[in-house]
Amino acid sequence: MNKSEKTPVGELYGVGPAKAAAYEKLGIRTLHDLVFHFPRSYEHRGDIRLLSEAPPDARCGLLLTVGTEVKSARVRGRMSILKFKAFDESGVCEISYFNQEYLKKVFLPGLVFRFYGKVEQRGRRFLLNSPAYEPYDENTPLPELLPVYRLSGALTQKLVEKNVRAALAAAALWEDPLPEEIRLREKLVTRARALRDIHNPDSFLSLAAAKKRLIFDEFFFFALGLSLSAGKAREGSAPPCPDDDLSPFLSELPFALTGAQRRVIGEICADMKKTVPMSRMVVGDVGCGKTVCAAAALYLAVRNGRQAALMAPTEILARQHATDLEALFSPLGIRVALLVGSTPAAEKKKIKAALSAADPQKRLPIVIGTQALLSDGVTFAAPGVVVTDEQHRFGVRQRARLSEKNEHAHLLVMSATPIPRSLALAFYGDLDLSRVDEMPAGRERVETFVVDESYQERLLAFIQKQCAAGGQVYVVCPAVGEREAEPDEVLLSEIGEYLEKTEPDAPPMKAAVTYAAELSAALPELSVALVHGQMKSREKDETMKKFVAGEIQVLVSTTVIEVGVNVPNATLMIVENADRFGLSQLHQLRGRVGRGKRKSYCVLVTGRPLPPGSPAAARLATMKTTYDGFAIAEKDLALRGPGDFLSGSPDETIRQSGGVRFRLANLCDDTGLLTRAFEDARELAARDPELSAHPALREAARSLFTLDTDTFS
Repeated sequence: MNKSEKTPVGELYGVGPAKAAAYEKLGIRTLHDLVFHFPRSYEHRGDIRLLSEAPPDARCGLLLTVGTEVKSARVRGRMSILKFKAFDESGVCEISYFNQEYLKKVFLPGLVFRFYGKVEQRGRRFLLNSPAYEPYDENTPLPELLPVYRLSGALTQKLVEKNVRAALAAAALWEDPLPEEIRLREKLVTRARALRDIHNPDSFLSLAAAKKRLIFDEFFFFALGLSLSAGKAREGSAPPCPDDDLSPFLSELPFALTGAQRRVIGEICADMKKTVPMSRMVVGDVGCGKTVCAAAALYLAVRNGRQAALMAPTEILARQHATDLEALFSPLGIRVALLVGSTPAAEKKKIKAALSAADPQKRLPIVIGTQALLSDGVTFAAPGVVVTDEQHRFGVRQRARLSEKNEHAHLLVMSATPIPRSLALAFYGDLDLSRVDEMPAGRERVETFVVDESYQERLLAFIQKQCAAGGQVYVVCPAVGEREAEPDEVLLSEIGEYLEKTEPDAPPMKAAVTYAAELSAALPELSVALVHGQMKSREKDETMKKFVAGEIQVLVSTTVIEVGVNVPNATLMIVENADRFGLSQLHQLRGRVGRGKRKSYCVLVTGRPLPPGSPAAARLATMKTTYDGFAIAEKDLALRGPGDFLSGSPDETIRQSGGVRFRLANLCDDTGLLTRAFEDARELAARDPELSAHPALREAARSLFTLDTDTFS
């Protein structure tokens, strides 16, 4: 009986309940899961060395002839040790094993074995302790590369190897979901061959070919998953906006547009002239002027007799947008309303009536709001364009919902994250991409310093100096309290969890609660406040409002401080335990200051001097010398890899709105494959949007790509 991809792993010979439970801990439930449980590494046993040439600090392969009989002795009570000597042309080696009496019948004098281990040299003596071994026959070549798997519970390497071989025999009969024409065009091996060679490669070349095919599959299936999940958002007809005369709007701007802003606005205008709904994302660095691009889209819709909406993830951001846009549009005679959760009921009723008014003269042209815009009572008489701010807060499903609610209105999303193009293509592949990659003239750089804790007294004096000059200060800590339990609060995921694992003696993380109390005691003349994720939303919003209004001089916070909140008087950003943060996150934090005319500073504080050449030192050195957000994002990706975007365990998911599980793909190294996979996927999706002719491919795409079921938060 042929075993399918969904066959439980417990049906394999030798896999009882205990071992099935151990597989379950690794996220392995079926034969499909097992064959996609790729080796974490490979032992290069084909690298054969002479005893005299063995590296002192690394394992290697050795061809040795057993020279003496195996002798055993008891040590430490029940423990036994077996010893014998083996040799090659360069010397003699003493080999030992513990508690393996059966090896007396294996290692017979005169037989040749391939050993794999670390050779220790003491004077003229060579020693090998418990090396891996395989009988050697010159007529039967041994594999050069042996897989090493992640294990759990009762699992062993030999058992997993055995189970994988059985699963691969079944996998050879499974259907290859990749269309043959694409496989041949991209010069890829079959999936069965790729799975065989990823587990048991004949050589480095066969391993490379297997990885290429499987990486291509991950990108290809993901691209198709995006198409299946978000393609419906572009169905139907959008209201065209052919009148693209923006001169009245541009004349009200108190500044000249940058070349990047003009380019992006041109792309938006071109999209909104069409009947195909625009679906575009605008990404740009902090302070690059994305908002004016969004404002141009709002104006274009209104100029063409349509309505426009802008949705922000929080009330404070929505209010700030409403204030800024009202100041811009009021001279043009365009009304702007704010609809948020705290809007009084009578005002909500009035706004809803104005949005749905049949009479264009009574109709509300622009509304700014939060998730309140998604409520059932909100309807638009003539929807034109919807803008969402802070794209990372919203996902594919939400965008589709928003578009459908507004009869396939044009959709523009904004992100303050200067995301690398490769990541943007992967995670927002359903959107066209515009990059505002030029800063407005005259924007002064935020001077950046890296110091250790010995500078704390000087920092206190610097805080006093900035506040005395009318400035405001942010202090960001990685943890809320002294005993931080939530990984999201300590933010280790942003830089990889290696720090805690490899540096157990690392200094403790600064706690925002403690820091705020200490700062208040040290600087009693200053108003110090605290914001963190465990506070109630209303309390947090009130504190942020006071800081924006200048009533608070120093704000101690975790990273919950709002992206997009504009505080022109903020002149100093202090980040404690800065070595715990990723580059992109540090750049985002630095972008909270330097928004006004005052000279601004960012001080990155480490808990101890950093070893030269360490990843943390490299990150902070980049922050001192680089201010381009896109360059920083690319560097961050290269230094730490895709981080949370990728996962090693099938049970882990990306904390993004459109989650995906990649096992092999690396967005740093595989951008070429990513591009080709997306091109092929889009071509196929254009011919067969529902993948009706490719049911296996449709299932593969859906199994890789999973949508977040959460709604707006």
